[in-house]
Amino acid sequence: MKRTLFTLAFWLDAGERAIKTAAQSAVLAAGADTVLDVMQTDWGVAGKFALSGLVLSLLTSIASIPASGQSPASIAPPGV
Repeated sequence: MKRTLFTLAFWLDAGERAIKTAAQSAVLAAGADTVLDVMQTDWGVAGKFALSGLVLSLLTSIASIPASGQSPASIAPPGV
């Protein structure tokens, strides 16, 4: 594994992706079976989906390091 993992740029990039994925996962859990209804949402389930999405996104960023050479936490080059 390259030293990319130990850079601030990598963790900022990976963190941004993880937060976006967590938010998307929470919205998916909140509205998976009906139209998004904040009052009826089981926020425990939504939180578990969000945490799972965050962890999976971070693992994907770490696994992308060998294929990268562009953006520290992505396989795709910037601007694609």
